[in-house]
Amino acid sequence: MQILQGSTIGLLAAALLLVGLLAWALSRRAGAAAGLPAGHLISADTSGWLPTARPLFSDTHGLTGKPDYLVRQRQGLIPVEVKSSRAPAGGPHEGHVLQLAAYCLLVAETEGQRPTHGIIKYADAAFKIDYTPALERAALDALRAMRRDLSRGQASRSHADPARCAKCGYRHACDQALTIGAR
Repeated sequence: MQILQGSTIGLLAAALLLVGLLAWALSRRAGAAAGLPAGHLISADTSGWLPTARPLFSDTHGLTGKPDYLVRQRQGLIPVEVKSSRAPAGGPHEGHVLQLAAYCLLVAETEGQRPTHGIIKYADAAFKIDYTPALERAALDALRAMRRDLSRGQASRSHADPARCAKCGYRHACDQALTIGAR
């Protein structure tokens, strides 16, 4: 009777190990499909995979934000920004690259280690964007220009897309909203 119990426990342990390996493989496949690089997913702001982490904040730059994903790799944290649209023919939109650069700025300040790159994942393609000193300067220049325009009252809506307007988190305070009942 004891031999039967021992073999039953062994079979149960083997089955649990197999289920664990299958779950791990499925999670890796789902991560790859989402455009995530290999590594440990430590933060997600989409999909409900993980609880949303608090925003990253830079006192130095007066900037706050949350990348869609943060993945820890040997070389440090990699921010991943996910876009629902198809990839533009000529590569990522400049605004998307600058948004990713802002996340790299935030990661560098909050973690004390500069990311080597970030990833922009469109519905049909992913782009690895090297976080170079030139890209950092471009992000800081864009941030200064946005603050200058805001202080002069020259910041205007940058599109004519009612669907985009309807999803905007600032439509409640926008005097240029395109959607009815936005304010």
